Amino acid sequence: MQNPFHYQLGSGDFQSQQLKHHTMTTVGTAVKYGLQEAKVTSYQHAMLEVAAISFLMGKGYNFQTARQIVESWEVNEKFYR
Repeated sequence: MQNPFHYQLGSGDFQSQQLKHHTMTTVGTAVKYGLQEAKVTSYQHAMLEVAAISFLMGKGYNFQTARQIVESWEVNEKFYR
């Protein structure tokens, strides 16, 4: 059965494979961090961190800077809105 969300256009070309590899490698760094963070906080907290870090990385920040920004938003391991 075909995944209905599978990207069809150009899915086999070199650029598409590069994009996939770059995306998974980049986001994988944040995911690994989040899995470690979940051990000392909660999965919800860790997922919020990973999402926020990934969002900032999409805005052009590198992982380390994005992580530091997100960590600066915490007070006692919690995000207050």
